[in-house]
Order: sequence, then C-alpha cells, then structure tokens
Amino acid sequence: MRAGTSAVAALAVTAALVTAPAAAAAPQCDTGPIRTALESLKDVGAPGIVVTVKSPGCGLWSGGVGVADRRTGRKVTGDEHSRIGSDTKAWTATVVLQLVGEGRIRLDDTVDRYLPGLVRTRRYDGRRITIRQLLQHTSGLPEYLEAPFWADEEAHRWDHIEPLRTVRQALALPPPDRTPDGFAYANTNYNLAGLIVAKVTGRDIGTEINRRIIKRLGLRGTSWPGDRTTIAKPDLRSYVKRGGSLVDRTEWNTTEADASGELISTGADATAFWTALVTGRLLAPAQLAEMKRTIPDDAGQGYGLGVERYQLIPGQDAWGHAGSMAGGHTFRNAVTDDGERAVTLLIGTDDFDSDRVDAVIGTLIRDLR
Repeated sequence: MRAGTSAVAALAVTAALVTAPAAAAAPQCDTGPIRTALESLKDVGAPGIVVTVKSPGCGLWSGGVGVADRRTGRKVTGDEHSRIGSDTKAWTATVVLQLVGEGRIRLDDTVDRYLPGLVRTRRYDGRRITIRQLLQHTSGLPEYLEAPFWADEEAHRWDHIEPLRTVRQALALPPPDRTPDGFAYANTNYNLAGLIVAKVTGRDIGTEINRRIIKRLGLRGTSWPGDRTTIAKPDLRSYVKRGGSLVDRTEWNTTEADASGELISTGADATAFWTALVTGRLLAPAQLAEMKRTIPDDAGQGYGLGVERYQLIPGQDAWGHAGSMAGGHTFRNAVTDDGERAVTLLIGTDDFDSDRVDAVIGTLIRDLR
C-alpha cells in the first residue's frame, strides 16, 4: 500500500494520529514500516503493547497491538498509562544535571558532601564515590534488590518503603561484579541520587521531576504515584507468569523504586520527554554532553549518565533506557540523536521475546521516514 490517506486509514484500527491532522501528514507518511512492526509485535508473546512512533513524515502515532486488559478484552488503543520502570533514571539524571547547570551540584562532588556519614562501611565509603559515578553506575555499590528482604518481591507488594531503607539494605551486601570500566548496574545508585536531590532542593525527587520536567513539557499523562497503587485510566494492565499462567499484578506500591523507577507515563509523554532531552530543551549543552559521554556497559553497549546508547540492529545508533517492574510492566524505547525519529513501547508483561522486540524497534527506527 502506498503512503497517503488510504494508508492512514489502514492503520486506524491500531494507531491514531495524535499530532498534526492526517491530511497534512499523510502525503509524506510512509506507513509501511509501522504496519510491518505492528504485525511483528503480535507474535512476541505479550498480551498487549502500546506503540508510539515519531517521524518527520508521519508526525506522532500512538496505537498498538493486543489487549490492554485480558479480563475485559479491552483492546490497546495507544493512550494507555503504564509504569515505565528504570526509564525513570533518565528523568532523575536530567534533574541532577539541571542542578549541576545551576551550580548547586558538581558531578565530581562526593556523596559524603551531601549525605555525610550515610555511606560509611567497611566495604563502601561515600567520601570516595562521586555523583557522576552514581549516575553512570560506576560507584561499586551493590543492587539493593539482591538483599534477602527482596527474595519474594510480591510479599512487599503493598508496603511503603523509603528509598533510604533500600540504600541501607544495599550497604549490607558484598560488592558486585564490575566490568573493566567499573560498570555495575544498581538501582541503589539512583535512589541515592534521589536522596541527594532532596537534600539540595528540600523537595523529593518526584516533586522535582514534576516541576522541572512534567510541568515544563506539559505532560498530562505522566505522574509520580507515591503510595497510590493504581494507574490512571485508561491503563495498560500488567501480567506476570505464576504457575504457568499470566496473572494480573497491575496494582502495586512502588515507593521503593523511587528515583530508580517509580514513574508512570504514556507512550506519547515518554516520547516527548526523550525528544526534548536529546535535542537540548531540558539541559544546557555542557550538561547534555556530560550525559551523552558513555562507557561500555555489561551488555557491550554504551551507558552515559542515565541514558543508554545502543544498536538494536547493526549500524543503527539510538538513545533510550529500558525499564521493567516486578508487576510485569516493561518499557523499551529508541530515539535518534537528532530527535527526529523515535519508537516507544509499553509492554503489559515481562514474559515476552525480548530479542524480537528489540529487533522490531531497531528496524522501525531505521526505516521511519
């Protein structure tokens, strides 16, 4: 099918054009890559996937495949809310770097400068760990989720857990294995960074993300839930496998995730954030350059300050940050360096063919026009 009004109509069942009017965007819009991606995503094993695509010709598309709710059979339409997990790290790093630009934090300041005595054990010393190392996962701190307390995450599904508690859980653990460059991914780093933001500003990281990013960009579908266990409607329900069957675990108290993974958003909002970020609307050039300076991570890709630079298919570089939650919600995205093309997926389970999904994203962002 050729690009044009007929092509837009063919996608209407699964995707809605949510920016420029269809008549204006359609003549330049080649929907072939989008249709191919949607068809491929039907077979990756997820109940439902929200798909948001941004390109110069097609504008911003939001649609998807499958069902948002297995109990009711409600189909994915593209405007669903979902937990985005560790993609929150990019938002947290943005706040920290804004504070760097304001002269209120320095990347090479130590943790101890802001939180004296908190990280001071036989194994870990906050006087030797910098803010940069927290954001780049080179601090050498362990993953708090490896503490015995979290052996059964579902047992704490309804608990309010302060980020300070997660940091203290981590400090009791042995050091992690690290790459030659010192990389060892740990949510602990970002919960600690959130505590530093709170110390510097007098406001928690959720409040700072709201005032510095969400309100600034006019994001109406993004929120910091705190103790709220539900997700705004329409919601993408999330499922985990238990006893060979998928069970709904959408409702969850995610306070423990805090600066490392607490945000709820939509595909359109997350795409708007990433586009604004890579094109310099949220950070001054010096801070954006620091964010994009990467080292090899444990998967052979590049990790900067809260952002990942990767090739989901050979020869196609992109920025993004994956995310997942214990309740099943999964986030995948990719955006080109110029912000012209972006793909965002909200996935309603953690039980799917991840390699195939990544390949679909990589191919789509390469072929978008």
